[in-house]
Amino acid sequence: MINIGIIGAGRIGKVHLQSITYHIKNARVKAVADPFMNDETRAMITSMGVEEIYTDYKKILEDDLIDAVLVCSSTDTHSAISVEAIEAGKHVFCEKPVDHSIEKIMNVKNALEGKKLKFQVGFNRRSDHNFAAIRAAVDAGKIGQPHIVKITSRDPEPPNPAYIKVSGGMFLDMTIHDFDMACFLVNSNVEEVYVQSAVLVDKAIGDQGDVDTAIITLKMSNGALCVIDNSRKAAYGYDQRAEVFGSKGMVATANDTLSTAVISDADGITGEKPLYFFLERYMQSFTKELCGFIDAIINDTDVPVGIEAGLQSVQIALAAKKSVEEHRPVKLSEI
Repeated sequence: MINIGIIGAGRIGKVHLQSITYHIKNARVKAVADPFMNDETRAMITSMGVEEIYTDYKKILEDDLIDAVLVCSSTDTHSAISVEAIEAGKHVFCEKPVDHSIEKIMNVKNALEGKKLKFQVGFNRRSDHNFAAIRAAVDAGKIGQPHIVKITSRDPEPPNPAYIKVSGGMFLDMTIHDFDMACFLVNSNVEEVYVQSAVLVDKAIGDQGDVDTAIITLKMSNGALCVIDNSRKAAYGYDQRAEVFGSKGMVATANDTLSTAVISDADGITGEKPLYFFLERYMQSFTKELCGFIDAIINDTDVPVGIEAGLQSVQIALAAKKSVEEHRPVKLSEI
């Protein structure tokens, strides 16, 4: 049985707590820490059978019975806590991004050198059934040599503009998943990034120095070209689709919906809207990614998403920001 400590009891920390408690048999959450612990959160954690609840995460790192930690705290603490956890001899699952700074991500990478510890980055979409099916088709040679990748990623509503200040902006907060998806779907790195962007959803987002709408083109190392289209607001719900076109064919996935029922009547033909947001759409993938992490610890195998993937996604995001600022294609080698 793998004993786990969760650092951060916000939305994603609670999701992981529920996944482990209800769906993962070879692990249990021994402790949860959050500096902003309140009575409601404490009651929820206690109901899950957690033994220790702290406001100081260091108590988790000092517990010799805890094998692994999930770093679910605010982004600006991810890298520092990860390094502390590694130095304490814990396996680490770190939510994305590891940090907004390449230097701080390298600190985590360097801390892992020479240690037999697992470090996984929380890019849960790699564990999604739709995207995994695309990758499986590509790996099996079903579509031949990949030529064009298309990723559509549109949120149902924009975040509070105040959130932009701490999130790092759309590319480091939202699009970072799509950057990782581009690499995952065709098993290739990115060489060059070019962005056209605008503020079309919420002027307040622009006032924070960010954008809310973008078309991003990526040149992949294997020669494929990728197009990502992003919007902070899709009136019809969470729009998550992908397509890979190649020399022998194409593989594509549609949105998940509550049902596949289609109503045909005198007023027209209608179906379900996409599932509302990421918790509804990707809940299964959150459990699956943790299963991969636990399996890697138990069987001493590679984690599904390692530190290199976490590093490259941030490099791509920073290149995208540079492209917007300088109105030109940016090579990853510049970052």
